[in-house]
Amino acid sequence: MNYELLAADLLDRTRDALVKICQLAVDTGITFKVDDVVQMVEDDLPGWYPAPTAPGAPSRRDMVATMTADLLRDRLGGVR
Repeated sequence: MNYELLAADLLDRTRDALVKICQLAVDTGITFKVDDVVQMVEDDLPGWYPAPTAPGAPSRRDMVATMTADLLRDRLGGVR
């Protein structure tokens, strides 16, 4: 398995979900949380999509949450 491609794919899926949720937030005025993005990514993953299995490794949800926070931080110019 090519883990670099898998990570790039997960980042693309996270970015797409973030854009969709941000568009919904703008259109409806409803705020969102990082967990909303994580759930959208998880819901859209195919059943065969691998999850981390190494002991002590962050969960896939944790990784998507980190990716989302990083994407938001980059978009907002480093604001936390």
